[in-house]
Amino acid sequence: MNLPVKLPVKRCTLLSSTALAAALLCSCAAFAQAGFDNPLVRQRADPHASLHADGYYYFTATVPEYDRIELRRARSLDGIGKGESRVVWRKHAAGPMSFHIWAPELHHIDGRWYLYFTAGRADAPLDIRLYVLENAAANPLEGQWIERGQLRTGWESFSLDATTFALDGQRYLLWTQRPPTADKHLTAVYIAKMDTPLSIAGPATLLTQPQYPWEKVKFDVNEAPAVLVKNGRVFMTYSASATDASYALGMLTARADANLLDARSWTKSPEPVFASSRRTGQFGPGHNSFTTSPDGRTDILVYHARDVEQVPGDSLQDPNRHTRAQAIGWKADGTPDFGEPVADRPAAR
Repeated sequence: MNLPVKLPVKRCTLLSSTALAAALLCSCAAFAQAGFDNPLVRQRADPHASLHADGYYYFTATVPEYDRIELRRARSLDGIGKGESRVVWRKHAAGPMSFHIWAPELHHIDGRWYLYFTAGRADAPLDIRLYVLENAAANPLEGQWIERGQLRTGWESFSLDATTFALDGQRYLLWTQRPPTADKHLTAVYIAKMDTPLSIAGPATLLTQPQYPWEKVKFDVNEAPAVLVKNGRVFMTYSASATDASYALGMLTARADANLLDARSWTKSPEPVFASSRRTGQFGPGHNSFTTSPDGRTDILVYHARDVEQVPGDSLQDPNRHTRAQAIGWKADGTPDFGEPVADRPAAR
């Protein structure tokens, strides 16, 4: 089915505030129950979806060949798989940006489009860094994408998964990087203020690194931050552990009026907030983004997961991480309730 969901409407002359609240809750519940035609896009990992002011959902993700950046747009999330699609950039033949093209994110900032992405080198595949493309066209599937170079974080090490958000007039960058003092390979999530869409201002703050056993399955990983601002708080999800069925979402929470550059402003959930489910046949859910229904009333989690638990060989080389979406519930205390990954419900053929 496509969004928005059309719900039955009863004729009435007047609704009390209580009845109106109940109707809105009913509408949200019906939306959540209706769900999406998952998977939305097959073999697309690290999905980033956003609803723009022009009424289109814009979508990008890691392609299994790790060699290009593809953009899609459609009027509904269910339409993304068959919507307009264009390859807007391809990897270089050698040198920087020539290998492991990962985790693109599309953001519209001050009237221009920016693609933040991760790339390595053919001669050093895991020597990965953050890079930025820029486009002044109204439609990012058109116009010219210009390479703006590396997004410098303050030190050189394994870095990936940049995202950005603005709050109270200040724009922030969140990303994943190996700490400069780490004596073994691990990844942590950092935050810094941005002074332009291409650069950060001031030092980075480490927000989270692996500390619980569920964040250290096979690899010590905290990566892929995503931000949802709601109910006077900033919720930052991140992904942890290896990219197999161990992969899961964690979450940090801060007050929206707090100093987000102070690590003490954030509270870390000790358990994953979204994880594999044998009951629904969904494994390794993670690397998410957030968007909303067209009317803005329902928050939506967009993520990748597999429909098999066991992956032979290196899970990073398995192409079958598929993009999925589901509505987010909200607890009485104003925090998100992600539930469990819903079972696939392919569209009728």
